[in-house]
Amino acid sequence: MAVWKFASCDGCQLTLLDCEDALLPLADQVEISYFLEATSTTGPGPFDLSLVDGSITTPEDVARIQRVRAVSRHLVTIGACATAGGIQALRNFADVAEFRAAVYASPEYVDTLADSTAIALNVPVDFELRGCPIDRGQLLEVITAFLAGRRPDIPDHAVCFPCKRRGTVCLPVARGVPCLGPVTHDGCGALCPAYGRGCYGCFGPSGSTNLPAFIPLLRRDGLSETDVVRVLRTFNAAAPEFAAASTPEHAVDQGSEERP
Repeated sequence: MAVWKFASCDGCQLTLLDCEDALLPLADQVEISYFLEATSTTGPGPFDLSLVDGSITTPEDVARIQRVRAVSRHLVTIGACATAGGIQALRNFADVAEFRAAVYASPEYVDTLADSTAIALNVPVDFELRGCPIDRGQLLEVITAFLAGRRPDIPDHAVCFPCKRRGTVCLPVARGVPCLGPVTHDGCGALCPAYGRGCYGCFGPSGSTNLPAFIPLLRRDGLSETDVVRVLRTFNAAAPEFAAASTPEHAVDQGSEERP
């Protein structure tokens, strides 16, 4: 197995390291040959399973991910950066040259792409594991599934499902609190709603996302056009469903006629 890093904060790789004792049952079946977060010792490959963290943000990244794909029997992307471009994909909605000039003293030396893109937009991907960061249990399930030669058993339903199982009061219905739970992929166990805070959308759009029907509910809960755009443009801003619905024009079209 290999673990590769592209543009990211390393949080998803740390999740793998945090598995600690949970990895011991797999120790006799998995040899980690490339994982720079954990060791400088590297193997040449090829690799049966590659876990890829981070988004594609530079021309060098494009060439490198193609090399990774070529030496990987199976390639799994882990985390919001790898599956949806990450928080850095906010550049996709603006002028990257302005961002670069504001951040770097000598921006002419910084070689970057205009967009931050998901790995799947650059090479074929065998499975995508969502989250910012990913869930430990889901990560272990993915590794175990590929060891067993089966499809990972990762649910594609919304955060509302674990909310109901926990008996958590629905925040939008009971308290008028804006919450992305109805359109967000489960993986956190509905952590934020359990503590009275609306879902942030850390795990990206669920398989049953219906943004045209959902946006009017956000506006009913008091969000303005600008608020709707901001709440969709966080960890998974470039996920196709969130990106399409977070244009100001679309947010207004799907909301009430009253503009803020």
